[in-house]
Amino acid sequence: MQLSSRQIEIIEAAALRIDEYGIQNLTTKTLAQDIGISEPALYRHFAGKNDILLTLLQYFKHQLQQRLLLLDTKASAAVTLKQIFQQQFQIFTENPAIVSVIFAESIFQFNPELSQKVKEIMILMSETVENNIVLGQKQGEYRSTLSPKATVTIITGAMRMAVLKWKLSKHQSDLNQDGQAVLDGLFKLLLK
Repeated sequence: MQLSSRQIEIIEAAALRIDEYGIQNLTTKTLAQDIGISEPALYRHFAGKNDILLTLLQYFKHQLQQRLLLLDTKASAAVTLKQIFQQQFQIFTENPAIVSVIFAESIFQFNPELSQKVKEIMILMSETVENNIVLGQKQGEYRSTLSPKATVTIITGAMRMAVLKWKLSKHQSDLNQDGQAVLDGLFKLLLK
C-alpha cells in the first residue's frame, strides 16, 4: 500500500482526533486545523472524511498483514501465538489512538464500506489465530477440548478485554505486561 508521508500524517492525525474527541468531532475542517494545513489542501489528498477513515483502516490492515508475514514459521504454535499478540500490543502501545478506531466498529455500523473494512481486519486476525490453533492441536501442543473457532473466540475476547481495560485507563497500565499475563493464563488452559 503506497501512501505519501502527508497522507500518513493525515490518517494518524485523524486517529488522534477520534481518540481524544470522538468520531463526532472529526471533520475535515478540524483535521486540517490539527495538521496546520488548509481544508482545500486536505482534499488534495483525500476525497473527504469517509475516504480518510477508509484509508486509515486499510493502512492498519496492511501493516497487520506485513507483521504477520514476519512471524517465525519454524517456531512452535504457542511461540507463534505469543508473537502474534505481542506484535499487536506493541503496535497499540506505539500508536494508542488506533485502538479508538479499530475497536470502534459500532460507530461504523451505518457505513457499509467502513464496517466491511473493520470486518476484514477482524477476519484476518481470527483466521490467523484459528490457523495457529488448528496447527497446535494437530501437532499435539494444544488441547482439543474446544473447537478451534470456540478457542479463537475465547482468546481474542480475552485479548480485546485487556486492550479495552488499557484504553479505559487512559493508557496508564502496561498493555504488554497485562496482555502477557492474560496470554499466560490462556496458555494454562490451552497447552497440554
